[in-house]
Amino acid sequence: MPKKMIGLYPGSFDPVTNGHLDIAKRAYDICDEMHIAVVANPSKKALFPVEERVELLKKTTKHLPKVVISSFNGLLVDYAKEINANIIFRGLRAVSDFEFEFQMALINRSLHPKIEVVFLVPNEKFIFLSSSSIKEVAKLGGNVRGFVPAVVEKALRRVF
Repeated sequence: MPKKMIGLYPGSFDPVTNGHLDIAKRAYDICDEMHIAVVANPSKKALFPVEERVELLKKTTKHLPKVVISSFNGLLVDYAKEINANIIFRGLRAVSDFEFEFQMALINRSLHPKIEVVFLVPNEKFIFLSSSSIKEVAKLGGNVRGFVPAVVEKALRRVF
């Protein structure tokens, strides 16, 4: 019997963008069970609290029945072990992403040799998107429609 594929797609998702959702859907299609987890990083100044980011992800992935949305603190590999994940998904937009993600993948492999890290590239229409750029556009009153789901656009308008 083939091994059950339990995927984990971690990130800050502050806020979740259509690029994140594109990667999540691609990962979802590969897995038997898919976890999307918000990293609760106290050293980063987040726009949205962890609980709201979790809720936004739940709303934007409700059409994907085998997705579990959660949050975690601490090491990614420890959380992966906790949920029995055997594959971690990361999105790559540019060469600069690759260098950081490659280093993290090597560290994670040394800490948890049985987990695989898979890099996915988003659809080209989302390749330039980042949560930081979306926050900046929204803060300056720009239109973020098409870059984020409607529920996230509404949340950004509320904040700014």
